[in-house]
This record gives sequence, C-alpha cells and structure tokens, in this order.
Amino acid sequence: MADTPNIRFKEFSDDWVRQKLGEISFSYSGGTPKVGKSEYYGGAIPFIRSGEIAADKTELFITEDGFKNSSAAMVEEGNILYALYGATSGEVSRAKLKGAINQAILAIIPNPGYDAEYLMQWLRNKKQFIINTYLQGGQGNLSGAIVKDLMVDIPGTAEQNMIGAFLNNVDQLIILHQCKCDEIRKLKKYMMKKMFPRNGKKIPQIRFAGFTDNWEQRKLGDEATGIIAGGDIDRDLILDKGRYPVIANALTNDGIVGYYNSEFRVKAPAVTITGRGDVGHARARNIDFTPVVRLLSVKSDHDVFFLENAINTLHIAVESTGVPQLTVPQLAKYELFFPKTLEEEKEIGRYFCRFDQLITLHQRKCNEIKEFKKFILKNIFP
Repeated sequence: MADTPNIRFKEFSDDWVRQKLGEISFSYSGGTPKVGKSEYYGGAIPFIRSGEIAADKTELFITEDGFKNSSAAMVEEGNILYALYGATSGEVSRAKLKGAINQAILAIIPNPGYDAEYLMQWLRNKKQFIINTYLQGGQGNLSGAIVKDLMVDIPGTAEQNMIGAFLNNVDQLIILHQCKCDEIRKLKKYMMKKMFPRNGKKIPQIRFAGFTDNWEQRKLGDEATGIIAGGDIDRDLILDKGRYPVIANALTNDGIVGYYNSEFRVKAPAVTITGRGDVGHARARNIDFTPVVRLLSVKSDHDVFFLENAINTLHIAVESTGVPQLTVPQLAKYELFFPKTLEEEKEIGRYFCRFDQLITLHQRKCNEIKEFKKFILKNIFP
C-alpha cells in the first residue's frame, strides 16, 4: 500500500499501491553497430542516442545490415526512453519517432492497464532521488536492473490516465511559450540583419516609411557621454531586494545580481555591455555595476534601444584568454552606422523594444508554468 498524494482529481478516492517498475512493464536496451563499418551507417533507420531521447530527429542513421549485425533494438513512437549512461543519466522522455536505440537507453513498455505518460512523468519527477541514491556524486551509470527495481506509486488506470494527460498538457504549454520565444528571437535576429546597414552599405535593406537619408559611420566613443567600467560590489550593502539594481557579467535576470538601497554612480538611459560582449540596457533610473561590465551613458540625441541593438550587430571580440574582459579603449574604437535623424533611431528602437517585450512575456509565462509544474509534481505524487 502506498501513501496518497496531497492533490487528487475529485473523481478518485481509492488507495494507491506500490509496485516494482519491472513487474508492470517490459524493458530492454539496444546496442551500437560496429564503428568503422561504413556499410552499417548512412541508412534509413534513425539511430537514437541518449542525448536524443526527447528529439524528433537524430544525427545518425543506420542501415538494415547495421541493425541486423548489432544489438541495436527498435522502439516505437510513444515508448518510454530512459537514459542510463553519461551526462544524461536519469533523463526520461517518450519517443517522438520510430528508430533504433543503443545500449545507453532503456526502452520501457507498460503492461496493459498502466499509462505510459504517467510512468514517464513519475520517473521524471524521481530523477534527482534516483541519481542521489544510485550514482555517487552524480557520476557513473545506471542500469536496467536498477530502473526495473524502482518502486512506483500507482493509482487506478483511470487516475493514471488523467494525471498523465494533465501533466502532458502542462508540458505542451511550456513548449508552446518556449517555441514562441525562440521564434521571436529568430525573427528579431533576421530583422537586425535587414534594418542595420551591412557589408559597407550606407542604408539598411528595410526602413520605415519617410526616411531616405544615408546613414553615417561614427566611433562609439564619440557618440556616448561616457564609457566607463564598474567597480567592486560592496558585499555588506548588496541586498536581494532594493531600489537600485547591481549589474554584473551574468546571462540571467538581465545581469542583475542584487540591489543597493542607496543611490550610486550611474543614471539611465544607458547601454550595458558585459565582459562577454553581451549587450543590454539599464532599465532602472539608477544602477551600479561590477568591474566586468562596461556602461555607455547615452547622449540625449541618441535612442538607448536603437544603440543597444546597433551594438548587438557588431562582432565584439573580447580581449582576454582567461576571464572575459572587454576594455573601454577597445569598445570606444568600434564604429557604427547611425541614421541622420533621431526620429529614425526612435522608430527602430521602439520596433526592437517590442520584440524584447514579447520575448520577456513568453519567457516569463514559460517560467511561471515551470514553477507551477514543480508545485504540482510535489503534490500530485505521494
């Protein structure tokens, strides 16, 4: 007898049971055709490796001869695929294509009355427990025997089906918003190639109506009121929440690593450039920033959103073989094309700002749903 979860669909009240995964499913692993046998590769059979269990395509294909002369095993779309070896140990998904698997994957086919989506979601939820229990320090490999001996908490078939379908719907929402983010990023990247001059041209390929003048090339150092490097963070003053954000060489949370409650040196609008060459802008009225960040205070006759995206079209080369360090003199020498009028800058800045807002919207929604799923997973299983 298993415990019952904190959250249940109202239709169900029966007790759950605990069973070995190997008793409620059939499982098997595959193999790899002999490397170096060219006649075994380049065929029509997708060859699924452990890093591809959630993918809808594979890098490698094998021939019928390669399949017949190896331990490779076929799986059908929808089968549970569990990664046993290497960096992906403990990852689990349902096959998105029919193909052959290697020895690093365990295929799991539930017995009648057991829902594949439910079992896959249960395994995914237990990933950290499995790794902590069976892999020392997260290193090493799992085995089919270990996975088959896992004790699974099981409700009735109808409740399994409902839980599996519900969690799958949550996953699809996450995928939807992530795909939207990716699509908007791709469109933004494409439009940046078209809306800024390239290859020595003085006008971009795509412009807003009403603007016809040639753009002018100028040094970045001449178009900012200042380019300065940050200072060390005062660890005694930095807070998790506060009035003024502290910007650092980070790729998450807009580079914000903490807050000060007292005003420091810099006022927006300004463009931030990390030591890696990642470009953003200061969204707050007052900010502070660390030594690995360069900041351009923007003149009143330039638009911060335009300048941020214009700099992003550059191929900034970081002057360091160790910790990334983009020097102020180096940055000041970069040349950009500027429109003749501030009005055109503002039109372009607003256009790309809308891209960023849409990306932020979908990424925030994606993160919210992920957090919601974490909460549900803690409560929908015993």
